[in-house]
Amino acid sequence: MAAEGGHGPQTTGDYIQHHLQNLQVCKAESGEWVWNECAGNPMAINVDSMFWSVLLGVVFIVLFRRAAKNSSSAKPTKFQALVEIVVEFVDSSVKDTFHGKSRLIAPLGLTIFVWVFLMNLMDLVPVDWIPFFSSEVLGIPYMKMVPSTDVNVTFGMSIAVFFLIIFYTIKNKGITGFIGELTLHPIAPPTKGIGLIAAPFMIAFNFILESVALIAKPVSLSLRLFGNMFAGELIFILIATMFSGGLLLGAGGGLLHVGWAIFHVLIITLQAFIFMMLTIVYLSLASESH
Repeated sequence: MAAEGGHGPQTTGDYIQHHLQNLQVCKAESGEWVWNECAGNPMAINVDSMFWSVLLGVVFIVLFRRAAKNSSSAKPTKFQALVEIVVEFVDSSVKDTFHGKSRLIAPLGLTIFVWVFLMNLMDLVPVDWIPFFSSEVLGIPYMKMVPSTDVNVTFGMSIAVFFLIIFYTIKNKGITGFIGELTLHPIAPPTKGIGLIAAPFMIAFNFILESVALIAKPVSLSLRLFGNMFAGELIFILIATMFSGGLLLGAGGGLLHVGWAIFHVLIITLQAFIFMMLTIVYLSLASESH
């Protein structure tokens, strides 16, 4: 891999910055939509992250629909067997973890696991291939191809999980139960006697403590996935710069790259599993009564 990445001579810093830059569009102060001039604009849209995440979601739907449509008990294909293994694995995980009643949880767990896995899997594509093709052939200056290395994508998924947590809590415990969980735990306020004077303070303390715990769920969920995948992507880029700069030569550089890729497969799968399992655990807690 050349340090130029197909974009002309660059320093190592320029090369890394280029590969970490999203293809962005935003609305300028003049009211016009501009590309890649969105520094500091919170309303900027990372077009490449949206494109790859939607594309991989469609790939997931098409592949699993085809496997279901063409399934055969007499002569199952290898892909059908793989899909069945994944479905059974997710189904058993949901049954062991989720203790409520909902027909949504198993399909949700399957969607999360496979979709996040596919997004993470893009990290194994050599770092220069797609950026070089998009720049030299399509004329697109930036192209980040791993959606899970974009904190906006991981936060978007975790916020959806956050709303589901609130929905299931209110559905199973009612609005009073939801408010009670935020105000009456973990320290039960006194209900009679002189202790009633301290009840408002205990309720306020419980509310602050439980609100922080509630908000920490989507934050930790998103940052865990983003941090692990961003670090993995950065290591691939650093290996590419060392290889192109002559610090890694021949078979040594290739072995290092392949070795990290093999290890990264475990991270890719593990992070998809963790995101799925934590989602199921959070929704199970939302469906249970204390």
